[in-house]
Amino acid sequence: MNIDTPHTSRHALNWVGGEWVGSDTIRGSINPATYEVIGTYAEGGVETAEAAIVAAKRAMRATDWVHDRKLRARVLDNLADAFERNRGELIKILCTENGKIQREASFEVDLCAPSLRYFAGIVRTDAGRVVDSKPGRIALMMRQPMGVAGVIVPWNSPIILTVRSLAPALAAGCAVIIKVPGKSAQIAATLSKIFANITDLPRGVINVFTDETGDGAKHLVASPEVPVISFTGSTATGKAIALSAAPHFKRIGLELGGKTPSIIFNDTDLDLALPVLQTSVTMFAGQFCVTGQRVIVQEGIADEFRKRFAERLRTVQVGPASDLSSEMGPMIDRENVERVDKAVERAIADGAEVIVRGGPVTEGPLSKGAFFRPTFLEVTDPTMPVVQEETFGPVVTMQRFTTEQQAVALANDSIYGLGASIWTRDLSKALRIAPRIEAGMVWINEWGALGEDTEEGGAKQSGLGRLNGVAALDDFTEIRTITLNPGLMNA
Repeated sequence: MNIDTPHTSRHALNWVGGEWVGSDTIRGSINPATYEVIGTYAEGGVETAEAAIVAAKRAMRATDWVHDRKLRARVLDNLADAFERNRGELIKILCTENGKIQREASFEVDLCAPSLRYFAGIVRTDAGRVVDSKPGRIALMMRQPMGVAGVIVPWNSPIILTVRSLAPALAAGCAVIIKVPGKSAQIAATLSKIFANITDLPRGVINVFTDETGDGAKHLVASPEVPVISFTGSTATGKAIALSAAPHFKRIGLELGGKTPSIIFNDTDLDLALPVLQTSVTMFAGQFCVTGQRVIVQEGIADEFRKRFAERLRTVQVGPASDLSSEMGPMIDRENVERVDKAVERAIADGAEVIVRGGPVTEGPLSKGAFFRPTFLEVTDPTMPVVQEETFGPVVTMQRFTTEQQAVALANDSIYGLGASIWTRDLSKALRIAPRIEAGMVWINEWGALGEDTEEGGAKQSGLGRLNGVAALDDFTEIRTITLNPGLMNA
């Protein structure tokens, strides 16, 4: 399978109300590993977003979707089956348009079916509550769908991040409008074909459109007809969404930026830790909300860690998905390569010590693509932008500490609080420290452990709400209390 072969005949349309919808604005899709054009797509926008709102509202009013939980469970199970049947095609387009190496693409795609099946189970088993509030009075508490849900997906992991919001929204009984960025238009079209072939799925329950300018997304956020927004992306955009949604008191779920610290104590087994920490930096070319951007190392092991980690990062094999020996793929485009390189140059000018420079690949066949080799810097000033700001690339900084208190202080010295990892053989120490880390997810002797049955989300400026797990329903439902006096019925 040659994933880098151009497929210029592909033209991606939007999927709205059970129909394929075009646009007067046509843009190109590229393979970031080669910069070859792989197809074109119809740019959605305000008009497409509004059509999707109309279709979604109609689906909630005119079909059994809201009230038939067996239908919802069946659709989620059928979607899971469809993702498994189309696994090869999904991996291929993810490698081609997103740049992931095949191992990473397989990992992303294989997360989807379990998530859909988990929420199919939730639909079947979720129940309200009955309370005898006082003699002669009964109160029923029932989950009800919020209504039309707008799901705004980023380009870095577009398949699983679509499913991660879509599955609980469908389970809740919402109709969903998925807005995908232009950089993932071919992926969105592949997903839409899967949705279109689910025979039990009422038209308009799932709508998908591509929007590179952001105008369509802004329309979803501002519209009073879309009472819930689920967004994954930058903190800056999350703040803008919160402001726009405030006049209508919308329910918003936000998974935003991160600056994940990894605390490495003197008793860490480096033979086990180093491969995982390398993955934490290089997975998805560092374009991951929980990328291990900060290693915080205890003095007794710091020199050994620095030497061995540097050796590993220097030898990371950067390359396209078509080369099975590739350990890290390209970034999403050359503009992001330039952005990350400027951040590294600024850090060096600010006093960061270069351990591994890495940087843009400027020689050989890879120079055509958006490749950036891993970079490793040691810093002593925690206020530097490279420590405080999300880099969103394969760049990691190292800081040293002596005491537990210092380690916790350095880890928490950030506006972000999405993920963190602790490395030690002392379980009591790990459990003593973990609750003190200001992050929504803390991993002990591992990193990036995410699953459909455990809640995922951030603290501080890393977001609001939770996805995955039973708490994921909270963003898409409201509790309706119905109180009755059965005694009057017999009067």
